[in-house]
Amino acid sequence: MDLTFVVVIFLIGFVGSYISGMLGIGGSIIKYPMLLYIPSLFGLAAFSAHEVSGISAVQVFFATIGGVWAYRKGGYLNKSLIIYMGGAILLGSFIGSFGSRLMSESGINLVYGILAVIAAVMMFIPKKNIDDIPFDQVTFNKWIAASLAFIVGIGSGIVGAAGAFLLVPIMLVVLKIPTRMTIASSLAITFISSIGATIGKLTTGQVDYYPAAIMIVASLIAAPLGAMAGKKINTKILQVILAILIAVTAIKIWIDIL
Repeated sequence: MDLTFVVVIFLIGFVGSYISGMLGIGGSIIKYPMLLYIPSLFGLAAFSAHEVSGISAVQVFFATIGGVWAYRKGGYLNKSLIIYMGGAILLGSFIGSFGSRLMSESGINLVYGILAVIAAVMMFIPKKNIDDIPFDQVTFNKWIAASLAFIVGIGSGIVGAAGAFLLVPIMLVVLKIPTRMTIASSLAITFISSIGATIGKLTTGQVDYYPAAIMIVASLIAAPLGAMAGKKINTKILQVILAILIAVTAIKIWIDIL
Protein backbone atom coordinates (compact mmCIF):
# COMPACT_ATOMS: atom_id res chain seq x y z
CA MET A 1 0.00 0.00 0.00
CA ASP A 2 1.46 3.38 -0.95
CA LEU A 3 0.77 6.67 0.84
CA THR A 4 -1.74 7.89 -1.78
CA PHE A 5 -3.84 4.75 -1.30
CA VAL A 6 -3.84 5.12 2.51
CA VAL A 7 -4.76 8.83 2.35
CA VAL A 8 -7.57 8.37 -0.20
CA ILE A 9 -9.18 5.45 1.65
CA PHE A 10 -8.81 7.23 5.00
CA LEU A 11 -10.50 10.40 3.67
CA ILE A 12 -13.37 8.39 2.16
CA GLY A 13 -13.90 6.69 5.53
CA PHE A 14 -13.55 9.96 7.43
CA VAL A 15 -16.10 11.92 5.34
CA GLY A 16 -18.64 9.10 5.32
CA SER A 17 -18.29 8.42 9.05
CA TYR A 18 -18.50 12.10 9.99
CA ILE A 19 -21.82 12.38 8.14
CA SER A 20 -22.89 9.05 9.68
CA GLY A 21 -22.30 10.33 13.22
CA MET A 22 -23.92 13.69 12.53
CA LEU A 23 -27.10 12.39 10.87
CA GLY A 24 -27.62 8.97 12.47
CA ILE A 25 -27.22 6.88 9.34
CA GLY A 26 -24.77 4.07 8.66
CA GLY A 27 -23.03 6.10 6.00
CA SER A 28 -22.87 3.39 3.31
CA ILE A 29 -25.14 5.63 1.19
CA ILE A 30 -22.13 7.93 0.78
CA LYS A 31 -19.20 5.56 1.16
CA TYR A 32 -20.40 2.93 -1.32
CA PRO A 33 -20.20 5.19 -4.43
CA MET A 34 -17.08 6.91 -3.08
CA LEU A 35 -15.23 3.60 -2.69
CA LEU A 36 -16.48 2.40 -6.06
CA TYR A 37 -15.38 5.43 -8.11
CA ILE A 38 -12.84 7.64 -6.28
CA PRO A 39 -9.78 5.29 -6.02
CA SER A 40 -9.65 4.84 -9.81
CA LEU A 41 -9.64 8.64 -10.27
CA PHE A 42 -6.28 8.69 -8.44
CA GLY A 43 -4.90 5.87 -10.57
CA LEU A 44 -5.41 3.31 -7.80
CA ALA A 45 -6.80 -0.17 -8.28
CA ALA A 46 -10.58 -0.13 -8.51
CA PHE A 47 -12.59 -2.20 -6.02
CA SER A 48 -15.23 -4.64 -7.23
CA ALA A 49 -18.84 -4.19 -6.07
CA HIS A 50 -18.44 -7.22 -3.75
CA GLU A 51 -15.27 -5.76 -2.19
CA VAL A 52 -16.96 -2.37 -1.72
CA SER A 53 -20.02 -3.92 -0.05
CA GLY A 54 -17.75 -5.97 2.25
CA ILE A 55 -15.60 -2.98 3.26
CA SER A 56 -18.76 -0.83 3.75
CA ALA A 57 -20.45 -3.43 5.96
CA VAL A 58 -17.46 -3.68 8.32
CA GLN A 59 -16.96 0.08 8.32
CA VAL A 60 -20.64 0.82 9.14
CA PHE A 61 -20.33 -1.55 12.10
CA PHE A 62 -17.48 0.52 13.58
CA ALA A 63 -18.84 3.94 12.53
CA THR A 64 -22.10 3.28 14.39
CA ILE A 65 -20.18 2.14 17.51
CA GLY A 66 -18.27 5.44 17.45
CA GLY A 67 -21.45 7.48 17.00
CA VAL A 68 -23.35 5.67 19.76
CA TRP A 69 -20.41 6.13 22.16
CA ALA A 70 -20.48 9.89 21.55
CA TYR A 71 -24.25 10.02 22.25
CA ARG A 72 -24.11 7.77 25.34
CA LYS A 73 -24.63 10.70 27.77
CA GLY A 74 -27.44 13.25 27.84
CA GLY A 75 -30.44 10.97 27.43
CA TYR A 76 -30.16 10.85 23.62
CA LEU A 77 -30.40 7.03 23.45
CA ASN A 78 -33.94 5.69 23.94
CA LYS A 79 -33.26 2.15 25.20
CA SER A 80 -36.84 0.93 24.73
CA LEU A 81 -36.89 2.18 21.13
CA ILE A 82 -33.51 0.55 20.44
CA ILE A 83 -34.61 -2.81 21.89
CA TYR A 84 -37.93 -3.00 20.02
CA MET A 85 -36.75 -1.63 16.67
CA GLY A 86 -33.27 -3.19 16.87
CA GLY A 87 -34.62 -6.69 17.56
CA ALA A 88 -37.26 -6.39 14.84
CA ILE A 89 -34.88 -5.07 12.17
CA LEU A 90 -32.33 -7.78 12.96
CA LEU A 91 -34.97 -10.51 12.53
CA GLY A 92 -36.32 -8.89 9.36
CA SER A 93 -32.85 -8.49 7.84
CA PHE A 94 -32.08 -12.19 8.35
CA ILE A 95 -35.37 -13.15 6.64
CA GLY A 96 -34.75 -10.64 3.83
CA SER A 97 -31.18 -11.79 3.23
CA PHE A 98 -32.29 -15.41 2.87
CA GLY A 99 -35.32 -14.46 0.75
CA SER A 100 -33.20 -12.37 -1.61
CA ARG A 101 -31.79 -15.57 -3.12
CA LEU A 102 -35.24 -16.25 -4.59
CA MET A 103 -35.51 -12.79 -6.22
CA SER A 104 -34.09 -11.45 -9.46
CA GLU A 105 -31.60 -8.56 -9.34
CA SER A 106 -34.17 -6.23 -10.92
CA GLY A 107 -36.71 -7.27 -8.29
CA ILE A 108 -34.26 -6.52 -5.47
CA ASN A 109 -33.48 -3.08 -6.94
CA LEU A 110 -37.20 -2.34 -7.33
CA VAL A 111 -37.84 -3.11 -3.62
CA TYR A 112 -35.01 -0.77 -2.63
CA GLY A 113 -36.23 1.95 -5.01
CA ILE A 114 -39.77 1.88 -3.62
CA LEU A 115 -38.53 2.02 -0.02
CA ALA A 116 -36.20 4.93 -0.87
CA VAL A 117 -39.02 6.97 -2.45
CA ILE A 118 -41.26 6.39 0.59
CA ALA A 119 -38.43 7.53 2.89
CA ALA A 120 -37.75 10.63 0.77
CA VAL A 121 -41.43 11.66 0.71
CA MET A 122 -41.70 11.17 4.48
CA MET A 123 -38.71 13.43 5.12
CA PHE A 124 -40.49 16.36 3.43
CA ILE A 125 -43.65 15.98 5.56
CA PRO A 126 -43.75 18.84 8.14
CA LYS A 127 -42.67 17.64 11.60
CA LYS A 128 -44.26 20.09 14.03
CA ASN A 129 -43.28 20.41 17.68
CA ILE A 130 -41.46 17.05 17.93
CA ASP A 131 -38.32 18.78 19.22
CA ASP A 132 -40.30 20.47 22.00
CA ILE A 133 -40.85 17.12 23.74
CA PRO A 134 -38.49 16.53 26.73
CA PHE A 135 -36.46 13.32 26.25
CA ASP A 136 -37.82 11.79 29.47
CA GLN A 137 -41.42 12.27 28.24
CA VAL A 138 -41.03 10.62 24.82
CA THR A 139 -43.57 7.86 24.19
CA PHE A 140 -44.25 5.71 21.12
CA ASN A 141 -46.35 2.74 20.02
CA LYS A 142 -44.03 -0.22 20.53
CA TRP A 143 -45.88 -2.56 18.15
CA ILE A 144 -45.97 -0.02 15.32
CA ALA A 145 -42.24 0.66 15.91
CA ALA A 146 -41.36 -3.04 15.85
CA SER A 147 -43.60 -3.80 12.84
CA LEU A 148 -42.16 -1.00 10.71
CA ALA A 149 -38.59 -1.89 11.72
CA PHE A 150 -39.30 -5.51 10.75
CA ILE A 151 -40.50 -4.40 7.29
CA VAL A 152 -37.44 -2.16 6.87
CA GLY A 153 -35.29 -5.09 7.99
CA ILE A 154 -36.73 -7.35 5.29
CA GLY A 155 -36.14 -4.67 2.64
CA SER A 156 -32.63 -3.84 3.84
CA GLY A 157 -31.78 -7.54 4.16
CA ILE A 158 -32.88 -8.11 0.55
CA VAL A 159 -30.66 -5.33 -0.79
CA GLY A 160 -27.79 -5.75 1.70
CA ALA A 161 -28.01 -2.33 3.38
CA ALA A 162 -28.37 -1.35 7.04
CA GLY A 163 -31.61 0.58 6.33
CA ALA A 164 -30.94 3.59 8.57
CA PHE A 165 -32.03 6.11 5.93
CA LEU A 166 -35.45 4.40 6.05
CA LEU A 167 -35.60 4.22 9.86
CA VAL A 168 -34.93 7.93 10.41
CA PRO A 169 -38.06 9.26 8.62
CA ILE A 170 -40.19 6.55 10.29
CA MET A 171 -38.96 7.63 13.72
CA LEU A 172 -39.45 11.33 12.96
CA VAL A 173 -42.79 11.25 11.12
CA VAL A 174 -44.66 8.15 12.38
CA LEU A 175 -43.31 7.68 15.92
CA LYS A 176 -42.79 11.43 16.63
CA ILE A 177 -39.34 10.96 18.18
CA PRO A 178 -37.31 14.21 18.65
CA THR A 179 -34.60 14.75 16.02
CA ARG A 180 -31.52 14.32 18.21
CA MET A 181 -32.95 11.23 19.93
CA THR A 182 -33.84 9.84 16.48
CA ILE A 183 -30.26 10.35 15.25
CA ALA A 184 -28.66 8.78 18.35
CA SER A 185 -31.08 5.84 18.61
CA SER A 186 -30.97 5.17 14.87
CA LEU A 187 -27.17 4.79 15.10
CA ALA A 188 -27.66 2.14 17.80
CA ILE A 189 -30.34 0.34 15.77
CA THR A 190 -28.14 0.49 12.65
CA PHE A 191 -25.29 -1.02 14.68
CA ILE A 192 -27.56 -3.96 15.59
CA SER A 193 -28.71 -4.42 11.98
CA SER A 194 -25.10 -4.27 10.72
CA ILE A 195 -23.98 -7.21 12.90
CA GLY A 196 -25.48 -9.82 10.57
CA ALA A 197 -24.11 -8.13 7.44
CA THR A 198 -20.62 -7.87 8.93
CA ILE A 199 -20.53 -11.52 10.00
CA GLY A 200 -21.85 -12.58 6.58
CA LYS A 201 -19.25 -10.58 4.64
CA LEU A 202 -16.36 -11.76 6.85
CA THR A 203 -17.29 -15.45 6.76
CA THR A 204 -17.78 -15.45 2.98
CA GLY A 205 -14.43 -13.76 2.30
CA GLN A 206 -15.86 -10.55 0.82
CA VAL A 207 -13.73 -8.18 2.95
CA ASP A 208 -10.40 -6.72 1.78
CA TYR A 209 -8.75 -6.35 5.19
CA TYR A 210 -6.17 -3.61 4.48
CA PRO A 211 -8.57 -0.91 3.21
CA ALA A 212 -11.15 -2.08 5.76
CA ALA A 213 -8.63 -1.49 8.58
CA ILE A 214 -7.93 2.05 7.29
CA MET A 215 -11.67 2.76 7.08
CA ILE A 216 -12.19 1.46 10.62
CA VAL A 217 -9.54 3.83 12.02
CA ALA A 218 -11.14 6.73 10.11
CA SER A 219 -14.59 5.71 11.43
CA LEU A 220 -13.56 5.61 15.07
CA ILE A 221 -12.09 9.13 14.76
CA ALA A 222 -14.74 10.76 12.54
CA ALA A 223 -18.05 9.30 13.81
CA PRO A 224 -17.74 10.79 17.34
CA LEU A 225 -16.70 14.14 15.82
CA GLY A 226 -19.78 14.06 13.58
CA ALA A 227 -21.98 13.17 16.55
CA MET A 228 -20.61 16.13 18.52
CA ALA A 229 -21.37 18.41 15.56
CA GLY A 230 -24.88 16.93 15.33
CA LYS A 231 -25.55 17.88 18.96
CA LYS A 232 -24.79 21.54 18.20
CA ILE A 233 -26.46 22.03 14.79
CA ASN A 234 -30.05 23.33 14.74
CA THR A 235 -32.47 20.40 14.43
CA LYS A 236 -34.27 22.01 11.46
CA ILE A 237 -30.97 22.15 9.57
CA LEU A 238 -30.28 18.50 10.44
CA GLN A 239 -33.72 17.53 9.08
CA VAL A 240 -33.10 19.44 5.83
CA ILE A 241 -29.68 17.79 5.33
CA LEU A 242 -31.23 14.37 5.99
CA ALA A 243 -34.11 15.08 3.59
CA ILE A 244 -31.74 16.12 0.79
CA LEU A 245 -29.44 13.12 1.35
CA ILE A 246 -32.33 10.63 1.32
CA ALA A 247 -33.90 12.28 -1.75
CA VAL A 248 -30.59 12.11 -3.65
CA THR A 249 -30.29 8.44 -2.66
CA ALA A 250 -33.78 7.72 -3.98
CA ILE A 251 -33.03 9.48 -7.28
CA LYS A 252 -29.75 7.57 -7.70
CA ILE A 253 -31.44 4.23 -7.03
CA TRP A 254 -34.16 4.90 -9.63
CA ILE A 255 -31.60 6.08 -12.21
CA ASP A 256 -29.84 2.71 -11.70
CA ILE A 257 -33.16 0.83 -12.03
CA LEU A 258 -34.27 2.66 -15.17
